[in-house]
Amino acid sequence: MTTVAFFTLGCKLNQFESAAMAAQLQKAGFQTVEFGQPSDIYIINTCTVTARTDRRNRAAIRRAQRLNPDALIVVAGCYSRVAPREIGSIPGVDLAIGNREKAHIVPLLQRLLRD
Repeated sequence: MTTVAFFTLGCKLNQFESAAMAAQLQKAGFQTVEFGQPSDIYIINTCTVTARTDRRNRAAIRRAQRLNPDALIVVAGCYSRVAPREIGSIPGVDLAIGNREKAHIVPLLQRLLRD
């Protein structure tokens, strides 16, 4: 079973959206695990309100890479839309999606896993 871990920054809406993505993925046969554990996929649901939050976004991405260098890393949310070049320059990020794409996380991950 493919495992997925979430790291969520920001507002209550981000918390809700992470829970909704986790529920969709579980329904599709993925297993969710805590962020500090090794996982096949890491989803960092980001915020970009302050420079401090941006640093925390980047730190979460680096932590996911350390936990499993072979994992797929997805950056979701505001940060991926506000700073796409910056995210594109971070080694190991496989997919960056905005808030609208969060609702389509299952087919997006299934496509990534096939490729």
